[in-house]
Amino acid sequence: MALYLGVMSGTSLDGLDIALIDQGEQLGLLATHYIPMPADLRQALLALCASGPDEIARAAVAENRWAALAADGIKHLLAEQGLAPEAIRAIGSHGQTIRHEPARGFTVQIGNPALLAELTGICVVGDFRRRDVAAGGQGAPLVPAFHEALFGHLGQRLAVLNIGGFSNLSLIEQDKPVHGFDCGPGNVLLDAWVERKRGQAYDANGAWAATGTVQQGLLQAMLGDPFFAGSGPKSTGREVFNLPWLDAHLARLPQHRDEDVQATLLELTARSIVDSLCQAQQGSEAVLVCGGGARNGALMARLAQLLPTAKVSSTAAHGIDPDWVEGMAFAWLAHCCLEGIPANRPSVTAAKGLRVLGAIYPA
Repeated sequence: MALYLGVMSGTSLDGLDIALIDQGEQLGLLATHYIPMPADLRQALLALCASGPDEIARAAVAENRWAALAADGIKHLLAEQGLAPEAIRAIGSHGQTIRHEPARGFTVQIGNPALLAELTGICVVGDFRRRDVAAGGQGAPLVPAFHEALFGHLGQRLAVLNIGGFSNLSLIEQDKPVHGFDCGPGNVLLDAWVERKRGQAYDANGAWAATGTVQQGLLQAMLGDPFFAGSGPKSTGREVFNLPWLDAHLARLPQHRDEDVQATLLELTARSIVDSLCQAQQGSEAVLVCGGGARNGALMARLAQLLPTAKVSSTAAHGIDPDWVEGMAFAWLAHCCLEGIPANRPSVTAAKGLRVLGAIYPA
């Protein structure tokens, strides 16, 4: 057995996913643990996504808290499994993205991997994205290579769709390099709007959105954003899609019901995914969905309506819980780093070539 841990904290900032995998002859998920993000830490991390006073000190404090939270979760998982730190070859830690601007040559994830190694006594591999950006790539998405390793054996014209804060696609076909890109906002605007209007962290199962009516004028205006015009490689983040972006569109639509805005945001997520998929991979046979969006019944139903010739299902249909795919991916990326295996894909990120990703912090 070769045991690795993956720690993933996505743009939704709801919490930390920790996945334990066995990278043996056949990759397998052994155990998981989830830690909700403390409200004050979530606000501190969200604030760092935009310019503000004393950013460097605030980022340093926040990343130390993030590392301590991750370490607590890892210790809890190991205790549950009866494992000593020495049983784990490495932790793959994504950290928390606070800025992602590859067009300007940088992406920033914080999480203090040195402190995480110190607190856990386990080797940590972090900083996965910057090497790809240094090689001229987008630094995202990084999961297509893992999706290919996990699902490539299915032998279909396959799309793996991750719907977290943002959505991204991995397009897998036999005898072709894996392709992939960000599609646009996944849950980020849906979550922000329902939090503002109803004080809820998310719209469970898309129930509130289902009570509204899609506003076609608003939808078309939002789909007119320049990001949607490109076919990839491309990636995006909160720098582009955020509440001020939505407010600017709503200012042109002074009369609207809150539930109609939620319905329109759900349609924006679905349409941006489907438009991207149909442009990049015609005749997709199956779409496997992972991430929090796989739990949104209204969104899944809408994707199935818009893709009548493809089988749309959760990755659970193939034995992988959709909540843990990204955590598994960063455990796998740690394995690739330690083994010197390139894990980016130039066909996805537009990097100059294959690169080994990650920086190693020994125990």
